[in-house]
Parts: sequence; structure tokens; C-alpha cells
Amino acid sequence: MEQVELRFDHASRASQTHTNLSAIRQSSTGLWVAGDETASFEHLTWTGDHYGDQRTFQLADYIDLPAGPRDEADIEGLARANGYLWLVGSHSLKRRKVRAKDPERGPERLASVIREENRFILARLPLDPRTELPQRGAVMSGSRNLTEHLRDDPHLAPFLALPGKDNGLDIEGIAVTPDRVYLGLRGPVLRGWAVVLELRVEDAGKGRLRLSEPYRKHFLNLSGLGVRDMCPDGNALLLLAGPTMDLDGPVRVVRWRPRGKRAGVVPADELETVLELPYGVGCDHPEGMVRLADDRLMVVYDSPSPARITPAGGVLADVFTIQEP
Repeated sequence: MEQVELRFDHASRASQTHTNLSAIRQSSTGLWVAGDETASFEHLTWTGDHYGDQRTFQLADYIDLPAGPRDEADIEGLARANGYLWLVGSHSLKRRKVRAKDPERGPERLASVIREENRFILARLPLDPRTELPQRGAVMSGSRNLTEHLRDDPHLAPFLALPGKDNGLDIEGIAVTPDRVYLGLRGPVLRGWAVVLELRVEDAGKGRLRLSEPYRKHFLNLSGLGVRDMCPDGNALLLLAGPTMDLDGPVRVVRWRPRGKRAGVVPADELETVLELPYGVGCDHPEGMVRLADDRLMVVYDSPSPARITPAGGVLADVFTIQEP
């Protein structure tokens, strides 16, 4: 394992983007990254010994956000494919946290569940072929967001009213192939089976996206873990598998080869564990990954330990060599 520094500017450090990284993809010159506490995404350029020269892009400049530009979008996944940058929100509800300084109000806060509309987005932004800068794009959101297609789903509908951290619906990974969009669900996990949604998406005009055919569901035997991120791996997909609830681990990387149009259950013998990832106690939670151009795997961490924070205000990501498909 090696480590590489991702260096952020003062504004991003002040908003703690560097300690809330949730998604990562490689660009032609560096990395696209996103945190789950803002309504923006970032580009970092490779400088020769670290990723830096950060540029921040506000989502509201490229799509219509249902709750406006200031509310967080909880971006949990990035994909770069077919000349587009894709971003997906968690599509999850949020339960308020118990505050250590005010435990008496803990039961009251735990009874409060919040819906934030900017979380319910699937966005596709064209990338300029010369500069790779994002252009005005299209989004599936609002009254036509993905959860509206799940209202009558026999497996997922019962979980739409639950917060993501309570095994409710929680999208945390996206991988895009030439004709499919795969969304990995951290939750729900159904009797130990994780869920991946397979979509075909088309332009609906006026800055909107829609499904071009009914979605498909895949149920993967990840031994009780949910999907925390995804990325393409040749003709396969890599899944970052980790706890659906508020636990530290275990966390591993699993290779899955979708088999054409077949949907249904994917038993354990059709999945290959390629890497067991390190994690901390209350820190260093693997949250995003990308297969690099040199075929190594980069992993970024939510709630990084102090040892990952660099003197220059950056954060250290891990880079692993993994077994080829």
C-alpha cells in the first residue's frame, strides 16, 4: 500500500470537505471528488507529488436543485463515462443526532426525521472534450426523483420512510457503463443481501432525466454488508462493501461480473473478494474508491484519523495494488 496527498484550499478545509470525502473519480488531469456535506464538487490536479490546485464547482450552476443552491446535496457517488460526469445523492432521510452537550434532548432529537430534497438527485453533466470542464446538464429530481419509481416496489418501498442510517434507503455508489447506470445501496440490506439497482436513463428535455425502461434489481450476498461505493473494472464492477448501520467495519472490496440482462440473486460464489480494507475505531471509514489508469485502486476515507491530515491541510488517501480480473 502507498499513500498520496489530496490537498484542499482554505474554504474547503473550513467546510470540512477534506474530512467528509464520499466520492472520487479520475479525470484526464487529476481527480474529481465530492464530500457529503455540501452542494458542490471539486477537481484536484496532479502536481507531480500530490493532488492540489483545487477548483470548486457549485452544483446549482449546472442543474436545477430542488431545494436551491445552499442546502447540502449529500453527494455519495461520482462516475465519469461516455463524456459525462455523473453525480448521485443519497436519496435518504436523516435522523437528528444526539448531542453530547445536550443529552437531555436526545430522545426528542432521535424522534425527528428530516427530508432534504437536494439529496434526491441523479445528475449528468457533459464534459467539454477539450478542457473537461463541466457544462450545463440534466437531473432526475423533485417529483420525478428515483424514489417515486420505488413507491410500489415489494422489496424497497417499506424502507423509503426510514432514515438511511436506520437501514432505510441509502444510495452510496454509482458506476456507469456504455448503456447502463448501476446504483449501489448501503441500505436496505435484506436478510444479509445487498441491493444494486440497474437503470437505463435518457434525456427528457428541459434539463431533466428519466428512466427509459423499468429498473432492475440485483441482490448480492455480501454477508450482511451494504454497498458503500462502486467503480468499473473492465467488464466487471468493483464494490466497496461495508456496514449499513453506524459501525466501523468490516470493509472489503468485492468484484462482481453482471451477467447480461439477468437480474435476481447473486450468490457468494459469483463474487470475488479482492481486498480487505483497513478501518479505524470511530475514524478512517473507507467511503470512496476509483480504479486508476495504472490499474491500482485509490481509496478515500470519511472521518480520517489525525494521522491522515497533512501539515499543508491535505488528507492522505491509500493506493492499493489489486488482483487483475
